[in-house]
Amino acid sequence: MPLMLPSSLESTRSIAGVAPQLLASLRDAPGELPHVRSAVLVVVDGLGALPLRAHAGHARTLVSAMAKKDVAGSVFPTTTAAALTSLLTGSAPGVHGMVGYRVRHPERDVLVNQLTEWDGVDPTAWQPRATVFEQAAAAGHPTFAVGVAAHAGTGLTHAILRGAEFRSAGSPAERVELAWELADAHDGALVYCYLPEADKAGHKHGVDSAEWVAALEDIDAALSRRVPDGVGVLVTADHGMVDVPAHRQLILDAAGGWHDSIRHIGGEPRMLHVYTEPDADQPGILSRWRSDLDGFADVVSRVEAIDAGLFGGVVTDAARERIGDLLVIARSNHALYDGEAADQRGRGMVGQHGGLTMEEWRVPLIRMGAFSR
Repeated sequence: MPLMLPSSLESTRSIAGVAPQLLASLRDAPGELPHVRSAVLVVVDGLGALPLRAHAGHARTLVSAMAKKDVAGSVFPTTTAAALTSLLTGSAPGVHGMVGYRVRHPERDVLVNQLTEWDGVDPTAWQPRATVFEQAAAAGHPTFAVGVAAHAGTGLTHAILRGAEFRSAGSPAERVELAWELADAHDGALVYCYLPEADKAGHKHGVDSAEWVAALEDIDAALSRRVPDGVGVLVTADHGMVDVPAHRQLILDAAGGWHDSIRHIGGEPRMLHVYTEPDADQPGILSRWRSDLDGFADVVSRVEAIDAGLFGGVVTDAARERIGDLLVIARSNHALYDGEAADQRGRGMVGQHGGLTMEEWRVPLIRMGAFSR
C-alpha cells in the first residue's frame, strides 16, 4: 500500500517556521507576527490541536484565543527530540540531525536515546545548528529558557537551548509566572517556557483520561494569567498523541523472525528506525516487512523516506547516516515493540506519538498578549 501522508503536509505552516517569526517580531522585521517589546514561546509538550479542541470545555483560555487557522504541522517523526529541535532552530530534522527518539550513532554503532543518553556524545557536534537563543543573543536580545529543574545541564538542553539562561520552577503556573516576569523585566527578551505535564499524563494514562484532562486544566489556568503589556505570547506544541490499546500492540520478537538480518531496532513504537546488518538483503527485508505489516504500518526504505521529503527538503550526510535502513510508520492507533529490547517499560504507555496521523501531527499555534489578532 502507498504511504499515507497527511493531506495538508505541504500546505500547512510548520513549527520549523516559529523561531524565525519570533526573531522577526523582536526586530520589527516584516513577518506574520507584529513587533513586540518581548516575546514568549510556550511549548505544551504533547498537546495536539484535535485533542485540544475535543476538550474545549477544559481549556477555555486556550480555545477562546484559538482561531480556526491557528494550527501548524509538526515534523517527522512526531517525537520530542525531533520536533523541539525544529521549533528552536528553525530547521527540519534532515538539517539539524535529530531524526528520532532512539537512533544509531554511526561511529559507535550503538543506539542513542536523544532525550536522555548523551554520555560520549557532544551536543554541539551532534546538533550543530544555531538555536533561536543563540541567534537572538547575537543580536543583543536577553534570552531565557524556563523549564523543570531536572532538565538543567542535560545534553538535550545543551543541544537545543544553548544560548539561553536556564531558569526552573515547579508547577505550570509557576513556570508561566516566571516567564511573564522575565519578559516584562527585560525589554527585547526572548523567553521559552516548557510545560511537559500533558505529555506525561498522556503517556501514562491516555489522552482521554481524567489525569490528562486535569493536566490540561492546570496548564490552561496557568496561561489565563494576564500577559504584561507589550509582550507577545505564542503557544504551540511539539506533537500530539494517540491512545494505543493493548490489543493494537505488535511485538517484534526473534521467534517471529523479526530480528533476522537486523542489527538494531530504534525509533519508538509508532515510528521505528530499523538498521540492517551490513551484508543484509535490504530489498528482500523491505519486501518481507512491507508484506507482513500490510494494514498495520507503512514500511519504507531510507531512500524512499528522504525522496518523499519526510525529513525536509534537505538531508545532510550526518542526518542520513542516523536514519534507519527501513522506517516503520504505524497506522491508525497501532504500535510496534522490539520484543528483544532490554527495556520493556514502554509497553505500558497508553498515549503515544511518532507517526503521521493528524492527532499526532497537527498542533495548535495560538497568539496571546501583544501577538493577539
